[in-house]
Amino acid sequence: MEDFMLRAVLGGVGVAGVAGPLGCFVIWRGMVYFGAALAHSSLLGVALGLAIGVPADLGIAVLCLLMALGFLLLDRSRLVASDTLLGILAHGSLALGLLALALMEGLRVDLMSYLFGDILALNLRDLVVIYGLMTVVLGLLVVYWRSLLSATIDEDLARVEGVATPRLKLIFTLLMAVVIAVGMKVVGILMVVSLLIIPAATARRLANSPEKMAILAGFIGVLSVVMGLAASYQWDLPSGAAIVAAAVALFLLSLLAGRVKARNVQRGEVG
Repeated sequence: MEDFMLRAVLGGVGVAGVAGPLGCFVIWRGMVYFGAALAHSSLLGVALGLAIGVPADLGIAVLCLLMALGFLLLDRSRLVASDTLLGILAHGSLALGLLALALMEGLRVDLMSYLFGDILALNLRDLVVIYGLMTVVLGLLVVYWRSLLSATIDEDLARVEGVATPRLKLIFTLLMAVVIAVGMKVVGILMVVSLLIIPAATARRLANSPEKMAILAGFIGVLSVVMGLAASYQWDLPSGAAIVAAAVALFLLSLLAGRVKARNVQRGEVG
């Protein structure tokens, strides 16, 4: 295997293996649109990083964290509905990012790499950052698993039981921001949320407990990366799109498997 492809596999596996379990909570808590809003806002982070002379990846990470905190503060004020607020933040920051990049004279930006990812360009530094941050995210997810699960099932009951739900919501939101910021390098701004929701949605159809669903989601995410990169290498396809297409294919297979299983059960009952 060539070096650039090995780095791509390692980077994709590092992100997808953590995005899958975290995506389970994204689905359970109904926060898919929040993830999309963070992804759209990241283009403004690219402009921010380039404007102040720091790596664009750092600008994206900072902007995602600020956007997550800003949403929590504004949502707490109850001035507008959550979905309306997310729509304003997502599309407003996307428009501002495009305008900011357009106004930067003499600066050429490869928008395609940010919109659709550039996993084949990962270097050793990128791998260190990916595995460092993903280890922290996975560690916090394991530590707060029970509390997060309790708050997801019934937030009021969790609060009565002593769970600090506001702090937990903040931690989960920041974990999402980190995974989305890092995942953009793999599949880009437009498709990064797919790493969170598609493997988790597939695992949901196959698992019979939250823990099994989380583990299976991580495995499906990793499998999607490997399948997508293999297809990309074999047929010269866009890597990010191939990874997402592989995840969708696995989801469709899970639907088919569910149909077949249901028919077999019905036949058994009739027999």
